[in-house]
Amino acid sequence: MHTPNISKEDIINAFQFRHATKEFDPTKKLSDDEINFILETAHLSPSSFGFEPWHFVVVQDQELRELIKPVAWGAPLKLDTASHFVLGLSMKAPMTKWDSEYIMHMMKEVKSLSDERIEGYLKFYREFQERDFNLDTDKKLFDWASKQTYIALGNMMTAAALTGIDSCPIEGFHEEKVEELLREKFGIDTDKYGLSYMVAFGHRKADPPFAKSRRDISDIVTWK
Repeated sequence: MHTPNISKEDIINAFQFRHATKEFDPTKKLSDDEINFILETAHLSPSSFGFEPWHFVVVQDQELRELIKPVAWGAPLKLDTASHFVLGLSMKAPMTKWDSEYIMHMMKEVKSLSDERIEGYLKFYREFQERDFNLDTDKKLFDWASKQTYIALGNMMTAAALTGIDSCPIEGFHEEKVEELLREKFGIDTDKYGLSYMVAFGHRKADPPFAKSRRDISDIVTWK
């Protein structure tokens, strides 16, 4: 591992280049190396307590893409034209609650913590959920997990832009109908996972019709 040396100019250029691509060029496909690079940036993304409460489903099967269209009003054109289409799933309460089997697995098998450290970690994690953030319902726990999964989304889109690849994040879907589809056609255990977003990757069919617009930075940053 070495210290990154990407110029600030190149990074800002990537942010200027990135836009929510509504239609991709279906003839331009990402290589396995390109999509695996993007997914690796999700894999390496930070998460609260390092518990990685996410799973990513890459939907390349055209029949499955067709099934998504009726329940995701923001996705049809992307499903038809994107090189790769990813579902960003977040863990639900049975996976992320402080005393879950998954959390114990993460501490023992993934982080290789000692029993003593696990005891302290669990105490701290429980206090965080029950006292600091008041994560006392399944909905609150899922929303908290989604916050982590969105970090991975941002990293994937930025990494794509840095390498000249376009993307489009999608929240335009019917939550209940999507979960039914995931359960019945994708084999997803929807007691454990819910959909936070969809994201398409590929190469734009045309440049965006308008220049990027943002509020002045002085409107969004306060120095004290």
